[in-house]
Amino acid sequence: MARLQEKYEKDVAARLAKEFGITNPMAVPRITKVVCNIGLGEAPRNAKLLDQAVEELATITGQKPVIRKARKSIAQFKLRAGMQIGCSVTLRRDRMFEFLDRLVNIALPRVRDFRGLSPKGFDGRGNFTMGIRDHLIFPEIDYTKVENPKGMNVTVVTTAKTDDQARFLLQELGFPFAKS
Repeated sequence: MARLQEKYEKDVAARLAKEFGITNPMAVPRITKVVCNIGLGEAPRNAKLLDQAVEELATITGQKPVIRKARKSIAQFKLRAGMQIGCSVTLRRDRMFEFLDRLVNIALPRVRDFRGLSPKGFDGRGNFTMGIRDHLIFPEIDYTKVENPKGMNVTVVTTAKTDDQARFLLQELGFPFAKS
């Protein structure tokens, strides 16, 4: 069992129930999935770039990414419907907790001038999205083989009804939010 999952089951779930007055154990907020996404605007012009992004995202998450295609054409971006423009991975259960543990304890402290995650990343329904400007913060990536650094989005989807519940859940799991 993942270290973060043990922490949730033993400590965090009980604190959440007490803090928000939840009596039903099934109603206690939990993390359901984590979605990692790399979008590449240059991918239609450089196919090698997308292959590198897929390989690097697979290395970071431990799961093969799905290649995402454009839904509609946009002339100003020289984009046609069906062109490959990025890749994404949906992590659940053990892989999700292992990834979050590595993100919070290893990768985020490696960000230069890191002052905490923005509390504005909540969407109003208890989900949190953060952007990572440089994927080289993950120790799995060999920076000598990377030609150009890529940004990525990480979305943490929870069953929390409000942002306050989700913020409390993520803070208890060790997410370093900036003081507002």
